Amino acid sequence: MDVASALTAALGPAEFVSGFYTSFWWVPAGVLAVALALKLPTIIRLWDDPLLRAVGGLLLLACAVFVFVAPSTIAWVNRITGVPNISAPWVYSLLTAYSGACLWLITAWRNGLSDQSATTRRTRRWVVSAYSGVIVALWVLFLLADVPEERLRDLDTYYANTPFMREEILLYLLAHTTAALVTSKLIRNWIRADGLDAWLRWGLKFLGLGYALNLVFDAVKLTAVVARWTGRDLDWLNMNVAPPVACLSAVLIAVGFILPHAGQYLHGRWRIRLAHHQLRPLYLLMRTATGERVPLVLRASPELRLIRRETFIRDALLPLAQRLDGDLRARSYDAARGLGFPPDRAKALAAAVAVLEAVDAGPRAPDDTAVPDTTDLLQEIVTVSRALRRPDDIRAVRARAALPEGSVSVME
Repeated sequence: MDVASALTAALGPAEFVSGFYTSFWWVPAGVLAVALALKLPTIIRLWDDPLLRAVGGLLLLACAVFVFVAPSTIAWVNRITGVPNISAPWVYSLLTAYSGACLWLITAWRNGLSDQSATTRRTRRWVVSAYSGVIVALWVLFLLADVPEERLRDLDTYYANTPFMREEILLYLLAHTTAALVTSKLIRNWIRADGLDAWLRWGLKFLGLGYALNLVFDAVKLTAVVARWTGRDLDWLNMNVAPPVACLSAVLIAVGFILPHAGQYLHGRWRIRLAHHQLRPLYLLMRTATGERVPLVLRASPELRLIRRETFIRDALLPLAQRLDGDLRARSYDAARGLGFPPDRAKALAAAVAVLEAVDAGPRAPDDTAVPDTTDLLQEIVTVSRALRRPDDIRAVRARAALPEGSVSVME
C-alpha cells in the first residue's frame, strides 16, 4: 500500500484530500519566501535601484497571496474578524494587486523608470488607477453580497450564482485575465527584440511560461464558474486543477523576475573567480622571481583578492622589463606561428617564453640600454598566465626559437 492509500485509509478520503490541499498551498509560498530571502541582501545593498525594490515587493506580494489563500489561513482570518468569508475579498484584493504590480513592473522594466514619456506615464497611471479601482469594487460588492456559509475551498463555484458575489468573482477573474494577457503580449514582443542579454532572455521565457499558465488558471476557473451558471457541476476544475496550475505559475514568474539579476550576479562572480584562478601560474612564477607573496587576508572579497593578485603580478613584472629579450620574444612569436598557433595564442606564448627567460637569467645591474615597452605585457597577464599552463607548448616554442635562422626549412 502506498503512502497516499495509507493516509486515506487512516484519515478518510475527505480528511486526506483536505490535508493535502491545505499543505499544497504552502509549497509555492515557501519557494517564493526563499526567493525573496535570497534576493533581499541585493535589494538592501542596492536600495537606490527602484526596479530591485519593485521585484522585492512583487515577491512579497506573491508570497502573501499563497499564504492567505491556504484554507487554514482563510479559516483563521474569518475567525479573528468574525465575518464569514471575509478572506474572499482580501485574497481577491491581494491577487488583483499582484496582477497590477506584474503589469506595472514589466512596463517599467522594459522601458526603464527614467522613461517619462507621456505614453509611459499614462500607462503607469492607468495600471495603478484601474487595479486600485477594482480592489475598491471588490470590497463594495462583498459588503452587498449575502455569503453567510463559510467556504474554504470552493467559494468561487459555491457562490457563483449569488447576487453581487457573482459579480465579484467575475471581476477579479477578468482583472487577472486582462493583466495576464497584456503582460504576455509585452513579454512576447520583448523576447523578439535584438541585443538582449542571455540571462534576461531566459528570464523572459520563464515569465512568458508563467503568464501562459496564469491564462490556463483563469480559463479553468471561468469554466467552472460558467458551468454553475448553466446548472452543471465542474467544481473539480476549481478545486483540483486550478490550484496546481496557480502554484506552478507563481514559481515560474518568480524565477523569471529573479533569474536576470541573479544570473548576471553569479556570472560576474564566476568570472572574477575564474580570472583569479587563471592568474595562478603567473603569480607563482612571480613569487619565485621576487621571493614575496600576496599577504593573506581572511575576509577579503573575491574582487579584492583578484585586484591584489593583479597588482602583485604587475609590480613584479616591472623590474623584469630591463631583462626581457625583445629579439627572443619576436623569434618565439614566429616559432609559435610556425607551429600553427593562432596570432593571439602565439603572442601569449612568446611573452611567456620571454618572461621565463628573464626569470631564469636572474637579477642583473641596470645598463643604459633602452627598456622594452611592457604595456602590452602588463595588460595581457591573464593570457600569458594561461600560456604558462601549457609547458609542452612553451618547450616546443623555445626549442624552435633557439634554432639558427634557415635551419627550420632544412629540417622540415
